[in-house]
Amino acid sequence: MMSSNQKKLGFIINPVAGLGGRVGLKGSDGKLIQLRARELGATPEAQDRASDALRSLKVSIGDQVELVTYPGEMGENTAANCGYSPVVTGEIESGKTTAADSRRAAQDMLEHGVDLILFTGGDGTARDICEAVGESVPVLGIPAGVKIHSAVFGVNPLSSGELAAEYLKGEIQTLQSLEVMDIDEEAYRKGIISPCLVGYLRVPYQRQLVQARKSPSPASEEGTLQAIALDVIDHMDDSCYIIGPGTTTQPILNALGLKKTLIGVDVVQNRKQVTLDANEETLLQLLENQNAKVVVTPIGGQGFIFGRGNQQISPKVLSKIDPGNIIVISTLEKILSLGGRPLLVDTGDREVDQVLCRYMMVITGYGNRIVYPVKGGRQSRG
Repeated sequence: MMSSNQKKLGFIINPVAGLGGRVGLKGSDGKLIQLRARELGATPEAQDRASDALRSLKVSIGDQVELVTYPGEMGENTAANCGYSPVVTGEIESGKTTAADSRRAAQDMLEHGVDLILFTGGDGTARDICEAVGESVPVLGIPAGVKIHSAVFGVNPLSSGELAAEYLKGEIQTLQSLEVMDIDEEAYRKGIISPCLVGYLRVPYQRQLVQARKSPSPASEEGTLQAIALDVIDHMDDSCYIIGPGTTTQPILNALGLKKTLIGVDVVQNRKQVTLDANEETLLQLLENQNAKVVVTPIGGQGFIFGRGNQQISPKVLSKIDPGNIIVISTLEKILSLGGRPLLVDTGDREVDQVLCRYMMVITGYGNRIVYPVKGGRQSRG
């Protein structure tokens, strides 16, 4: 029997969230994309990331919460594996869940009078939750998608679990209306990035535990970006260079007269194109007999250098690369916009994150560098 002070937590998993990331599909929306991802060898990771969050919550709040969830892979299985005996509501067709299931689940949680909805997914799932319940109940996301532009997620799964527990215990009472952003995945795969505001969700807020909304680089930075690109090029050796996505890395290949997949991962060597739009498997094959360096840039406003939008550079790939061969590039304005927050990693592998959790050199212009901390390793899954 639930005690009078016991809180109710709604728990929802989008089981296909993030499925297209490591195989280079830039998203997981739609049955055809999900089928293609599985054909390329993708395996779901949403359950693992949800488990991390739920275990973190259980350590903090114990039995002071009643879990309300959806059947099977949408929450029931993970809740049971984490030691909960959840209230299970609704119906699903196992292996064939859709966005409609996420919306229906959120509505059912609302009817059950939950104090907070904790969901696992990406921007598409946040959009579904927003459309279903709006700001009528507090909501918090566990990041598991490929593209996460919205500001309604914890920095990583353990942060989400910790924040949910603190809110349910009354230790955090602040709720902020934060943006739910989404983009057209078809346009995104063509390199057209046009995020739009879907709406707002009320989110328990603690600055160091909630990721910021992604912000674009201003057009006025063009000269600085070209200077950064020339610095990288002038220091290139005969290694393979794995170039991550983004408008900050694009000028490197432009300056070399090569194509750049704006939202993909490309490889160059000796100033020539090796691979365009590589996925995890392609990168692992290249690393079998090649030294490699990785060039990445922080996501504007958030600070992530791994684990958001570049899942092709996976823990398996990173484990084969010397951390000293990771080249971080950024305008100084982008660094200052973090307001002193560190750069972040959330690869999903604790050991890899711990290796990356250090001070890194950041190229901010031609011949200009700063040293900046990277954090997040202690909170990721092992």
